[in-house]
This record gives sequence, structure tokens and C-alpha cells, in this order.
Amino acid sequence: MRRTAHKTPEWQIERAADRPVTRDQDGTLTVPLRLAHFGEHMASPSLLLTVAEAENLHASLCYALDGEPAPDDAPDCRKPIQYPGGRQRF
Repeated sequence: MRRTAHKTPEWQIERAADRPVTRDQDGTLTVPLRLAHFGEHMASPSLLLTVAEAENLHASLCYALDGEPAPDDAPDCRKPIQYPGGRQRF
């Protein structure tokens, strides 16, 4: 099988991990992003979400991550809860 060199995508958008997600007084959540063109930083836009939109995204991500083991540094909501009798719930 022939392997091809990994190409840098023309456009990339990712969460700017060095800036926190914030919540305004009106409840709007701001998710800082990073936009790059062929790996070169072009802009720092933000994704604005209402509480309902953030809840919907959270639920969608939970479903998408179902079955994946949570990393050690994952938030508590991703870690299994052990109940008496050995039953686990997520």
C-alpha cells in the first residue's frame, strides 16, 4: 500500500485553547476560535451560542463521544459514576 504525504488543509478552524469560553450577562456563550489558511493564522473569530444552542451542542458531542474512553483530564461530566451494587451510569 502506498502512503501519501499528509497535506495541510487549505482552511482550518479550531477552538483557540489558549482563550477560555466565556458567558456574557445575557447568557450568550462565546467560544474563541482560530482560523488558518494553509497553516497560517488569518483571524480569531468567535462562535456565539445561546444557552439552548450550547446545550444542543453539548448533547450532540456527548452522543458523538459515546463509547470513547474519557481521558484523565476530562471534565467530571465525562467520567462514569459508580453506584452501590456496581452499576455504572453516565
